[in-house]
Amino acid sequence: MPLMLYDTARRDVVPFAPPEQVLMYVCGITPYDATHLGHASTFLAYDVLIRRLIDLGHEVKCVRNVTDVDDPLFAKARELGVHYLDLAAGEEARFNADMEALNVLPVFAAPRASSAIPDIRKFIQTVLDAGHAYVSGDSVYFDVSSFDEFGQVSGYPADEMHRLAELRGGNVDDPQKRHPLDFVLWQPSAADEPAWETPWGPGRPGWHVECSALALRELGEHVHLHGGGADLIFPHHECERAQSESATGVTFVDHWMHTALISKDGEKMSKSLGNLVFIDALRKEWDPRAIRLGIISHHYRTEWEWSDNLMPASTQRLQEWAGSIDGEDDQDVLENVRNALDDDLNTPEACRLIDAAVAKGSSVASAASLLGIELLEP
Repeated sequence: MPLMLYDTARRDVVPFAPPEQVLMYVCGITPYDATHLGHASTFLAYDVLIRRLIDLGHEVKCVRNVTDVDDPLFAKARELGVHYLDLAAGEEARFNADMEALNVLPVFAAPRASSAIPDIRKFIQTVLDAGHAYVSGDSVYFDVSSFDEFGQVSGYPADEMHRLAELRGGNVDDPQKRHPLDFVLWQPSAADEPAWETPWGPGRPGWHVECSALALRELGEHVHLHGGGADLIFPHHECERAQSESATGVTFVDHWMHTALISKDGEKMSKSLGNLVFIDALRKEWDPRAIRLGIISHHYRTEWEWSDNLMPASTQRLQEWAGSIDGEDDQDVLENVRNALDDDLNTPEACRLIDAAVAKGSSVASAASLLGIELLEP
């Protein structure tokens, strides 16, 4: 059976059959706070996929950007009275420590937006030259009317795109824009924000443009798989696809992969609500392997609710798995776990298969390792 994955743009589970070298881009963090459960859920889903691709014989080049030029980071730095890059460096280090503890494989590159300003300026000029953007007032905007397939990644109707753009910083009422859904490529900086010189005036990049510029720089014009959390489908990934293909004339992404959002206390986890579960806080009390196991026991596309019972249950499950590592590995359970992962990354089923093998007294170290759960002492 081929590896099957849900493709957001096609709205179906389809074969994912990349070449030997897989080019992958996952949107990373804005480093102004600690890694929360939603971050971890996304990056663990990608990590399990990467492990399976490596298991299948592929080489994977995964790029995970760091958005260190963005409104939330500037606001938090302003609140704390620190330089935005100092704040970003500290939070990025904490994020990396969390990823290492959760046994996430190192990525090919983790470039910062601040490293890409020359690339971004060049990219914006290319989009302007191609007739897909315009200068208005003190900003540069992408003209969504110039891209006929705008909306095809999300599949959302116009009113939903308008609602989400307004909700997620799209400034739909900006009088400088020709259309409410046109989005900023370059904008002026506030007095206490960094600014770079351009032909269109000093300022800084908009939210979406960094990922196109970084993907182009690190991976090239075409990416086999791209995504992140479901909250990035629109506007971020819709806009990223439009501007990338407008600049290059090449299909930007073969396969779009997104992870479901997580709730706590009946509400989607968000910084604005303050209902987040932070990984570094969990690590103070629980084995990181149990944290990883608790997260991947849920399907990456299924929304779920945080429960205080999750960590005790995951710890118990980890102990049962670790108690069943003597003797020769059960190759049947390993093959069954592979088949479960090939079925749209069905990690809950993979965990159940390991549970059943443990109940029969089978050794499951290799199967657990494919999920990134190391049972044997190094």
